[in-house]
Parts: sequence; C-alpha cells; structure tokens
Amino acid sequence: MSTDCKGAASANYTLQELLVAAAAREIRDNEVVFVGVGIPCLGAFVAKFTHAPNVVLVVESGCIGSMPYRLMLGIGDNSCNENAIAASSLWRAFSDQQRGYFDLGMLGGAQVDKYGNLNSTAIFGKGDYKKPLTRLPGSGGANDIACSAKRTLLMMNQQKRRFLEKVDYITSPGYLDGPGSREKYGYNGNGPSVIISNMAIFRFDEVTKEAYLDSVHPGVTVEDVKKEVSWDLKVSPNLKVTPPPTEEEVEIIHILDAQKIYTGKGLKELTFDSYIAMLEKSFVTLKSRFPA
Repeated sequence: MSTDCKGAASANYTLQELLVAAAAREIRDNEVVFVGVGIPCLGAFVAKFTHAPNVVLVVESGCIGSMPYRLMLGIGDNSCNENAIAASSLWRAFSDQQRGYFDLGMLGGAQVDKYGNLNSTAIFGKGDYKKPLTRLPGSGGANDIACSAKRTLLMMNQQKRRFLEKVDYITSPGYLDGPGSREKYGYNGNGPSVIISNMAIFRFDEVTKEAYLDSVHPGVTVEDVKKEVSWDLKVSPNLKVTPPPTEEEVEIIHILDAQKIYTGKGLKELTFDSYIAMLEKSFVTLKSRFPA
C-alpha cells in the first residue's frame, strides 16, 4: 500500500519523474530498504527527503543508513557512505538480508513478466543462453534481494519487448510460474508487491499472483498501457489515476539528477566537469536544507 503524497501537486513534470515519485511513495518511514543503483536509488532518496526521513537505506557494498546528498552512479561511490550509520561489507549486507532484516528491495531489469520475474542476464532473440542476442550485466545482488526481502518493488520503462508473458531468463524470481512457487523453493521473502513504469502502476493478484493494472499515469489510457504489454493484462475494477508528483518531489529530483542521468538522456552527453559540478551543487543545496 503506497504512502499518500502530501503537498501541492506539480504542474510541470515528466512521466519519468512521476515514476521516481511513485516509487518513493511505496517506501514507508522507519523501513529498512535495500537500494539498487539507478532509478531505485533516486526514488529512495526522494522518500528520505520527503515523507520517510527515518528510513534506513542500505547499499550493496555494505553502507548502512546512508543519507547521501549526491547521486550514486555505482555501489562504490563515496556518496554511498555519506552520513552512514556504518560502513560494513557486501557480505554483511547480504547476510543480514537472508536473515529477513530488510523490509523492501528496489529492483530494475531488462525484462519483467506477468509473475514479476526479472531478467537482467540475457536477451535470447532466436538464440539461447550460450548464444544470446544480447548479453546483459547479470544479477549482481538482485537475485538475493528478490529471494529474501519482505517485499520487492520493480521499476522499469514501459515497452512491449520488456513486459512479457515470460522472460527469456529468470535472473531474479518473482512468483515464478504462479501460486505456491516461492514456497516450493523455500524463498524467505514474500515476492514483488508492485511494478512501476513510466506509464502505469501494476500490482499482483493475491490468488493468481499475476500482475494487473492498478493505476494509469495522468494522460495515459488503458489502451496505451495494453499496447506495451505482451500478455492479456487484467485491469482493476477500481482503476485509479496516479497522483502527480508534488512540487517538493520534483524539486528534489531536479537537484539530485540535474544532468538527467536517470530521468532523461542518461550518460550520452555527460562530461566529467558537468558531473562533478552537479554533485557539488547537490551536496551544498541538500545539506543546507537537510542537515544530518
């Protein structure tokens, strides 16, 4: 269940920024959240600076309780340690997760299917695992998070080739092939609770474990979403329109990601100087507003 958004709604935002804000609202105050690099970390930071100041953010490298004033591009960035409670190890972070200490894991991938399984390993095309069309980075810690976190939040841009009936390869398990599958394999975590795209929000049926359309973003229709999904998508009888991001949420996104690394053009036009300038400005601005 998402956190209610408070504050004046922004009149000027992109659907990518709405994706970040919607993900932030899934985070509840005082939760322990395993944060991945990319849009997940941006959403987690927005939550930390708005409605969930007491959330404990944990990064794969072992940084616990970070309050970064700068965006991370990798789990080894020194911003991961900013104001952290502890700088531990990768082994410790995942060991604690397997013990069930993490409330939420935030994940992305190249493909997702109707049961919330994620693929970040390979796109097969007409090939197979040994000769794929595209080889991807792989799991990293995503499989451990998907297996052990009490719930997972999946984030992905909406495209038919990414929202599939069945993923090419299960890197990180959702509900596998339906009800009872996670229990069969002994996973500690409860599985995915939501998929958030730049067009809509999907949740999972408690009985069938299949993703259904719960909310469309402003300006997006049900048919728009269905065109970008490869299975027979069910629609909630209580379909909602996603609340727009607040002015505060958009402002924080713009401060943290001024170069639109995660909310726009990626790394294509980024230079070292522009990146460092963005980090320095973000640090000064956010530290003055949110002293540790």
